[in-house]
Amino acid sequence: MSTVALASGLGALPSRFRRERLLIVGYGDVGQRVARNLLAGPGAQRLRVLALTSQAGRVCSLRAQGVTPLVGNLDHAATLRRLSGLATRVVHLAPPPGEGGGGTAWWRDPRTVALARALRLRNLPVSLVYASTSGVYGDCAGARVAETRTVAPGTPRAQRRVNAERAVRHLGRAGVRASILRIPGIYAPDREGGTPEARLRKGTPVLMAQDDVYTNHIHADDLARACLAALWRGRPQRVYNASDSSEMKMGDYFDLAADLYGLPRPPRLPRSTAQDALPVMLLSFMSESRRLDNQRLLGELGLRLRYPTVAQGLRA
Repeated sequence: MSTVALASGLGALPSRFRRERLLIVGYGDVGQRVARNLLAGPGAQRLRVLALTSQAGRVCSLRAQGVTPLVGNLDHAATLRRLSGLATRVVHLAPPPGEGGGGTAWWRDPRTVALARALRLRNLPVSLVYASTSGVYGDCAGARVAETRTVAPGTPRAQRRVNAERAVRHLGRAGVRASILRIPGIYAPDREGGTPEARLRKGTPVLMAQDDVYTNHIHADDLARACLAALWRGRPQRVYNASDSSEMKMGDYFDLAADLYGLPRPPRLPRSTAQDALPVMLLSFMSESRRLDNQRLLGELGLRLRYPTVAQGLRA
């Protein structure tokens, strides 16, 4: 990914600030893939990658990766003030707090709100990409879903994401070119828990074909590349479904993986008995069915997926 010149609105900066400075908030697996893409690219010498971490013990590890660590905590707004005016571009990958993390306002994402407030204190970044979830659409009964569809979050988790999206849009109206990626299930063979293999070995059931739901996926490497494409080429205040081109039901996905790994296919249950046999979290995913339309991702952003289908990604 090549870099471009700083926006003129940043004015005359000291020489150490004249190259692009990209801040990654939420430096987990996908954040590290974003950094590797940037630091291995042809424009790496004109770019400085920074990462926010709440763990002082990670500082040496981040430096070893060629990343500048910034110690701060999204749950403590005062620690974020140093971020103001620092980055020219931001990739926000941090999730909202879990159940109870927002106090009585369980539907809010105080982390995204705190980050947005910190970024507004001085010169705004040129662009920001926020990693949301396709769960904001709720259950669509298997319909094909474009980004223009009205959100209808069916879980507290998804409602917090809708709140985060609103905070990002508000920041966009202040002058940041903000992009929102609505992301389905992330997988990758080299990602912890990134394949169905463990569930297959446990023999966890899936739904019978007539009760099954459509599920959507994106390889972690393609997601990292989608973040960068949106960061440089995303349209202002634009939403993108960050999904591959697969169109599969959940049970078929697990059957495919089982065949690839040489494992038994999972047993099938009717929905009427699944509630007694499956974990609550898994049941919540099995209660929503949709097929994400990724034409904006491929057309507007010009992203060429390395793994257009989960079959190709799992085989890799």
